[in-house]
Amino acid sequence: MNLARLCAERAEQGRPVRAGLIGAGKFGSMFLSQVPTIDGLEVTAIADLDIDRAHAACRSVGWTDDRIATVAFEEDGSVLAARDDVEVVIEATGNPRAGIAHALAAIDAGKHIVMVNVEADVLAGPALARRARAAGVVYSMAYGDQPALVSEMVDWARAAGFAVAAAGKGTKYLPDYHKVTPDDVWAHYGLTPEQAAQAGMNSQMFNSFLDGTKSAIEMAAIANACGLNVPAAGLGFPPCGVDDLAHVLRPRDVGGRLERSGMVEVVSSVERDGRPVFRDLRWGVYVILEAPNDYAAACFRQYGLPTDDTGRFAAMYKPFHLIGLELSISVLSAALRGEPTGQAGEMRGTVAAVAKRGLTAGEMLDGEGGFTVWGRLMPAAEARDVLPIGLAHGVRLTRSVGEGAVLRWNDVVLGEDDVVALYREALSG
Repeated sequence: MNLARLCAERAEQGRPVRAGLIGAGKFGSMFLSQVPTIDGLEVTAIADLDIDRAHAACRSVGWTDDRIATVAFEEDGSVLAARDDVEVVIEATGNPRAGIAHALAAIDAGKHIVMVNVEADVLAGPALARRARAAGVVYSMAYGDQPALVSEMVDWARAAGFAVAAAGKGTKYLPDYHKVTPDDVWAHYGLTPEQAAQAGMNSQMFNSFLDGTKSAIEMAAIANACGLNVPAAGLGFPPCGVDDLAHVLRPRDVGGRLERSGMVEVVSSVERDGRPVFRDLRWGVYVILEAPNDYAAACFRQYGLPTDDTGRFAAMYKPFHLIGLELSISVLSAALRGEPTGQAGEMRGTVAAVAKRGLTAGEMLDGEGGFTVWGRLMPAAEARDVLPIGLAHGVRLTRSVGEGAVLRWNDVVLGEDDVVALYREALSG
């Protein structure tokens, strides 16, 4: 890849790549932990609503007082984006509205933007990417997170001449998880509320991983970046281990679970009765290749790729992802190559807000991972009047809806603003 060499050259020239981090949570902290060992990369500014937390994050990952003293700390991410000593902005807040605002501020200031905030990307990624290109800067997914890793695998497959039958990730899933709330989430992780509190774990964030919302958001991001399709009925979460990926994740007309070739899907690490899947892919990502000819199919077998019974579909997978520990790849790629590590191109999928229980008129929705709604992946072409999960926080219902109902724009009080306009722009293409 040569990124390390290019980065070292910048160090030798006395002009290291200068990054600014917005959001000093877990993802950001993992990135900060790596910075001291990357010659030619510096963090010059960190923005967080809680400056004390940002300082604590630096100390917790082993930064010395001398290194911390070289960093400017800001409360406002937009102020950080405008700083002259920042060339790459990392948006890691997890708040979709804040993420979009920070991305626009970075683009307006002529800075590259690495969007850790997948929630923001699935709301406005295509529109933000267009604005970045027009401004001559890079808008990029965050390497280390699953959508960017899958995008890399899909790009590799296509560049090598293979069709992509499926791509996605693994997770732990059971159908009842869609109803889980922050009050009962910790039992599913084998923790007590007290243990989670001591570890500083946020119940709503971790619940979004469990109730299916985060999986839907990440698969929408992959579909939008890779031009893949999303299942009409939402993610199926079929139980599947790595040895069976090529059998399960192929089109139905040849014996698989997919509607057709070229889909995103998430596989579960547990069977529907709760038994563990053999050799599961809970922490990993995958791509299913389709051989373009008999010769390539024969090579799959000859070189040890796990295939289906036809020999034409083969699985490649990575059993882990290291999120923030790998984030520097995106920062350096943007600054040194002018290339994103994955980028939204068009809205193939979006994530609808679905009622977790019967909701009554006047109730306030609490968004991703909360008590009221979970996120279901759906084709963007069918979502013109559907309320996306990213806009389902802090809005009031205008009418009562039943459990499992997909919420619509006219079900809530939500005025037009810049974020809503960007989502509509992205959705319309």
